[in-house]
Amino acid sequence: MPTDQGAWPVPVPINELPRRGRAVCSGVIDAVTIRPASSSLEFTAILTDREFHRTPDDGGSHRLRLVWLGRRRVPGIEVGTRLRVEGMVSLRDGLPTMFNPRYEIIGTQEG
Repeated sequence: MPTDQGAWPVPVPINELPRRGRAVCSGVIDAVTIRPASSSLEFTAILTDREFHRTPDDGGSHRLRLVWLGRRRVPGIEVGTRLRVEGMVSLRDGLPTMFNPRYEIIGTQEG
């Protein structure tokens, strides 16, 4: 069932995410981690909100880790894919992280 565009709250810049709590962000997948078959079932991607202005001293704060537990792959999620995500934010190894986020593929980067 398609999601109505109006059903999504306004995205928050990643550097303004709460340390814990529900949030919506949008951005581009910068990296994905493919784990060996012998490791735990987990697919991880890094989302960057390139559309928000970065400053030289932001310290990489425009990165959000997305983790899908129990999955080796998520169809359509690859480097260059533009997404909108919603989920609970927590800090994991100093990086804001969403586990099993609700997501919508907006498009892919050209270039």
